Amino acid sequence: MGNVNCVFCGCIEQASIGVVEKWGRFDRLAEPGLNFWNPLAGECLTGTLSTRINSLDVKIETKTKDNVFVQLLCSIQYRVIRQNADDAFYELQNPTEQIQAYVFDVVRAHVPKMNLDELFEQKDEVAKAVLEELEKVMGAYGYNIEHILMVDIIPDASVRRAMNEINAAQRMQLASVYKGEADKILQVKKAEAEAEAKYLGGVGVARQRQAITDGLRENILNFSHKVEGASAKEVMDLIMITQYFDTIKDLGNSSKNTTVFIPHGPGHVRDIGDQIRNGLMEAAASAQVAE
Repeated sequence: MGNVNCVFCGCIEQASIGVVEKWGRFDRLAEPGLNFWNPLAGECLTGTLSTRINSLDVKIETKTKDNVFVQLLCSIQYRVIRQNADDAFYELQNPTEQIQAYVFDVVRAHVPKMNLDELFEQKDEVAKAVLEELEKVMGAYGYNIEHILMVDIIPDASVRRAMNEINAAQRMQLASVYKGEADKILQVKKAEAEAEAKYLGGVGVARQRQAITDGLRENILNFSHKVEGASAKEVMDLIMITQYFDTIKDLGNSSKNTTVFIPHGPGHVRDIGDQIRNGLMEAAASAQVAE
């Protein structure tokens, strides 16, 4: 507030305002700059007030509607109204305590009506209610409330841990859903790939067999034309014997030491040829009956 100044003049700093009394009674406000007063006439500078914005941090502990104890940190920014500086100088002995008292009263009247989640979502509504109440009360004392910020909401430590666990469980559940969907897509694509591979493998085998059949047919025709007196059956038996020995050779040259027991001998080759011819004839006969 400043001390009594009994000289004839003085300078008031920028962003400040002086209070001049005459014979102990308020007389006028002194604006920033050089000011004169007459001590012989009872005038003196009683004190000065800063018109800068002040910040007051208030920590309030209260309980929500769902019985959760929380601490709220409010930041109140206020300043002296220049035109009403005399009210601010004379009416309140300690304005910060007065502001704190009203903040406590308003916050503890609103927060118990909200759940914890609602408090986080509607903290601006609480700040607005505090601002309206303080403007109405402190304006009469020469103070203007510029802003009220709800800086932080701090629940009890056990509640914070529980909230973090709930959030982590929800995220794990969501991750499991996405992982399941990914595994499902992977299995579907894998099954489609296997089906496509089998289809292409079947097409390849069919084409291979068709090529073998065409080659055998061409070999039989060429051999019959070039070797006079050779029948188709004899040529077929010769080709079967050749294929048989080629198969035995391939089995012997295989890198895997696998033992295969098969009947061996010229007579067995003829039996195999008879079985193949009989199968072809039965297939042809079945096709004619079906037609």
